[in-house]
Amino acid sequence: MSIKVREWLKALGLYDQTTHEDRLEIDEEVENRTGVDCDYAIERKMIDKEEFKRIVMLVLRRRKQALEKVLDRMAKEKVIV
Repeated sequence: MSIKVREWLKALGLYDQTTHEDRLEIDEEVENRTGVDCDYAIERKMIDKEEFKRIVMLVLRRRKQALEKVLDRMAKEKVIV
């Protein structure tokens, strides 16, 4: 996991809202967008904090949607009441 991702999440007060898997996905998303290692991209200012926040929100939204899908399926199968 990227050191810079952890630093930026902490600086933005978002670290506690993310899981280890979220942080790995954020790393991957930054690397996909920039084409280089995540730490390198952040150090070289290839991504700014606003875009970083958008990536974090995208990853968190994906996790929420995946959880909702699982819960819906469980409710339809009457696994949960």
